[in-house]
Amino acid sequence: MSIPDIVKDFPRVPTDIVAQAGRFQPAILADVAGRRGALNGRIRPLHPSMKFAGTAFTVEVRPGDNLMIHAAISLAKPGDVLVIDGKGDLSAALMGTIMMTACKQLGLAAVVMDGAARDSLEIIEMDYPVFAAGTNPNGPTKNVGGRIGHPVSVGGVTVHPGDFIVGDNDGVVVVEREKIEGLIAIADKKVKDEAARIAAIKAGDTLPKWLTPALRAAGVLKEGESV
Repeated sequence: MSIPDIVKDFPRVPTDIVAQAGRFQPAILADVAGRRGALNGRIRPLHPSMKFAGTAFTVEVRPGDNLMIHAAISLAKPGDVLVIDGKGDLSAALMGTIMMTACKQLGLAAVVMDGAARDSLEIIEMDYPVFAAGTNPNGPTKNVGGRIGHPVSVGGVTVHPGDFIVGDNDGVVVVEREKIEGLIAIADKKVKDEAARIAAIKAGDTLPKWLTPALRAAGVLKEGESV
């Protein structure tokens, strides 16, 4: 049986897990997820203060065409993040103020797109989290079909519908739906460990304990030598 182009329903990370995992910076979650899941750095917030956490609602479009994004907005649920595979095209904006206003009104957590946005100053004034590969004043077409609710590639990372996704000024990180709950305790420990390390540095312990053994293992220092 063939899979329809529009998949309306799929498992999502539970709301309480999104809230718990959303307490952590994307950098923390990327580290505990094996230093992976971060989208290419070209996908940036329109303003440094923007941040979000939610579940991925995936959309694939042809470059410069936003027909399927309009359909996706009508289907997404509160707390979803529109994750749009725009093929990295920056020749025309896929979304602007009107569509972002609809997303905010419907309770969507954010928009992440491997493509261009426009009306960036108005979106910043709206205080709505939008992460894009760039901006362009050109408007899109609305002529070409695409897919909704299928796996997409955004910023070099495969995103499945329902995955956990989080972003701040460092960028965006995606964690598989099945994995995110198991990483919460690990992330919490990492935050505490990093706080302890920063306190130790401020107290004068500036040399990492792992540095000398790592330099020896790399052949930079001989046995018995130290930095």
